[in-house]
Formats: sequence, C-alpha cells, structure tokens
Amino acid sequence: MNTDIEIGKDAHGTPVLVDVEELLATRLLVQGNSGSGKSHLLRRLLEQSAGLVQQIVIDPEGDFVSLADHFDHVVVEGASYSAREIEALAGRIRQHRASVVLALEELEVEQQIRCAAQFLTALFDAPREYWYPALVVVDEAQMFAPSAAGEMAEDTRRMTLSAMTNLMCRGRKRGLAGIVATQRLAKLAKNVAAEASNFLMGRTFLDIDMQRAADLLGMDRKQAERIRDLQRGHFLGLGPAVSRRPVAVHIGAVKSGGKNGASALTPLPQADAAAMGELLHADLAEEAAEKVHQPPPPPPPAPPPVEELAEAMAARVDTDAQPEQALSSESAAGDVDSVLQDMAAEDGATFRPATTLFRDFATRCRQQGVASAHIDMPTFRRLFAFASAGVHLLDDVQRERVEAMAEQVADDVLAPYLAIVVSAARGSGTPDEDHLARVYGTASPGRIRRLLEHLEKTGLISVHEDFGGERTITVPGIEQVMA
Repeated sequence: MNTDIEIGKDAHGTPVLVDVEELLATRLLVQGNSGSGKSHLLRRLLEQSAGLVQQIVIDPEGDFVSLADHFDHVVVEGASYSAREIEALAGRIRQHRASVVLALEELEVEQQIRCAAQFLTALFDAPREYWYPALVVVDEAQMFAPSAAGEMAEDTRRMTLSAMTNLMCRGRKRGLAGIVATQRLAKLAKNVAAEASNFLMGRTFLDIDMQRAADLLGMDRKQAERIRDLQRGHFLGLGPAVSRRPVAVHIGAVKSGGKNGASALTPLPQADAAAMGELLHADLAEEAAEKVHQPPPPPPPAPPPVEELAEAMAARVDTDAQPEQALSSESAAGDVDSVLQDMAAEDGATFRPATTLFRDFATRCRQQGVASAHIDMPTFRRLFAFASAGVHLLDDVQRERVEAMAEQVADDVLAPYLAIVVSAARGSGTPDEDHLARVYGTASPGRIRRLLEHLEKTGLISVHEDFGGERTITVPGIEQVMA
C-alpha cells in the first residue's frame, strides 16, 4: 500500500511527498507567522491523507469545519457538550475510528484550553484495544502548550501541558501522531516542540523564532535569512517523512476552504460623515437598554452525534434481545420508573456519563422484560433527572405541576433544579450543597455556586444569602405545587 501523499512542489516543479506511515511514527511541527499559510498547509495535508488514516483536528478558530463538506469528518461543537460528554465522546472516536473536527470557536480562551486538554487526555487514556493509528492536528498549539503561564489559571496550564506532552511524547505507542502548528516557536513549550522529527517552517520575522527554526532545519545564521523571505504558502521542510535535506515546497491547492476574513479590498459605502454619524447613533440608547435587560439565551440543545450513537447502540441491544411481550402503556411506564429509581439510588450513579447510564438502563430493561424502545437518549436524561431528584416522592398532583415547571429547563441543569423544587414542595427548606452536588454529579463546591448563579440568572430560582453565610433559595411558581 502506497502511503505517500503530495503536499506541493519544489522550486523545480518536482512533487514533494510526505510518507504518512513514517509521519505516524515521527510527528510534525509547523511554524509560521499569521498569514504565512499554516492553515492552508494543514488543510492540504488532511485532504490528501483523508482516505489513508483517521484524523482528529483541534480547531480553536473553526477554520477546519469545512472538511465535513467534502470528506467524512464529524464536526464536534465543543460548546455543546459537558466535560464528561467530551471525555466519553473521545473514547467513542477512538473506538469507531471516526475522523472529527473539535470546533472550539464558541468558547472563551481558557474554556477552549480546558476542553481540548480533557479531550486529548481521554484520547490518550482510551483502552488498548482502540489504539488505532490517528493523526491528531492541533492548530494554534502555543495556546495549548505555552512556554510561560501567561494569564491562564495554573491548574489549567498544568492540565493542558500534561495533555500535549502525553500526545507528543507518549502518544506514538497509542497510535496518536501529533501535528502541531504554531505562529511562534518561542511561545511553544520546548518539551512539546522537541518531540517532532519533521518540520515545515514558514515565513517568520523575529530573530528568536528564525534562529530556532534554522537550528531545527540544520541551517546556519546566514541561511536563516531565507525564512524571512518566504512567500505565503511556501515552506522549508525537513525530516524522515518529508526529506532528508531541507527542501523548499510550495503547498498545493485544496478543495475545502476556511472562513478567514476577506483579504481583498472592497468598495467603501457611499455616505458622507453626517449621514454615517446619524446611522451609527440612530436608536443607540434603546438598543443598549434592550441588551442590558435582555435575559441570557437558553443553553444550546443537546448535540445529535452522541445521542444518535447512543440510540443506535440501544437499538442494537433491543434487536439482539428476545421479542418482548406486549405491555400496557401504564404498566410499562411504571416498570421504567422503578428501573430508573433503582439506578438513581445507587451510590455514584449521577457521577457516571449519561451514555453509560443509558446503556445500563437498556440492559436492565431487557433483563426485566420492560419495554424501553420508545425511550431515546434525550428522554432518558430527563427521566433520570426526575428520578435522581426524588420527584416520585411527591403526590400525583404535585408531580404534574413540577413536570410543567420543568418543561423549559435545560437537560444539563434539570436534576439540581428539580432537587430544589422537590425540597421546597416537601417543606424541607433549602437543600444543602452536598445534596445538590450528589444530584448534579460533581464534587466541586465552586461548580455548585456557579450552577446556582446560572439558575438565578435564567430566572429559575432566587438566591438570598445573609452576612452569616446562610443561603435561602426560593422558586418562582412553587406556590402552585404546594397548594
């Protein structure tokens, strides 16, 4: 099997090839200032090798999501998943050998870093039977493996450095081949850059970056001046997967395109200063007032990839099982409720990933002869939240009213919200943080405080805390439940 791909041509028009099989064993470092063509190079490399090897792209700017329009890449929106879902999804990606683009552009910088670190760590920790070869491309790698702490929290820096070091230093034995791209070598952690044996160096102007690039390419100081004069899309390559001697390569064309801003000049609007000033200030105060009082948008709906995959797995389980006897809808619902309540009562149940719980639920239903094919993943998540919060302890009328209150509550905060409602409805007062943490599936007090702030901002609860630290939570509409 031929594993060579063409990434471009040299100065004489001769194709420059990259041996993908060798690349898997020796890794790649790409460097170049903004506008030098790094993303174009990565896109060319990914497109040419798409049919040869699994590809996983960490994309902080959303530049590579267009790969899904031309190839079989799955776009994973990092902002749509919880931390545990990201980790579970990474395991499935390794298991099913799916090529994915982890798009992080909707997250803040530190959230991007934490999400990518958890994702990479889960890829690295996958079971041995899933250690298939895969190219792991990390764009803007100086963000995820910084040489200095910068403004990020220290625990975040340690987390991301550990993930990137594992990828570049120990990932080869697990089938993971790191391809890191950075604007500045000086900002990239040396223990990450040092593990790459292949280099593609683009245009750079700072002396410290030019010198480091020249050292990696085996060039003297005078030859290093060539790096400053490189044109956009031109790189100097060296390494066992590229060339045994430095070679200049002009990167070839690509099918998919990024979403970079337009670089060509466009005509300015034909308006004088007075008209433009009037346009800028028209209804400005009203718009600003609307934004101040506008409630925050609801959390995004659960993304389809994880749910569809979990539903497919449950469908296979139901297909392999013996045909179930027909049950009345009332008795089936009752049996499903008992299964959910048994699961929720187990220690540590809420700390398990939702997809794992869903598989366990399908297995228990099959063993007990309970019809569960009508329950998909989103429905299960809400039913399990009701069971975890103890809604079954209320009477029928109260349960109906609680269900009505919970209709517009997002899945990821439903369980703790219901726990607060149930506690108030039963006259037990405000639940303590330990109870909310157990229902929410976390051991972090800070996360519970952020949860309560989020619920209050969305208008679901009202929190009052006195100077002594005593917290009181009220729930709008609870009077109807208690009536």
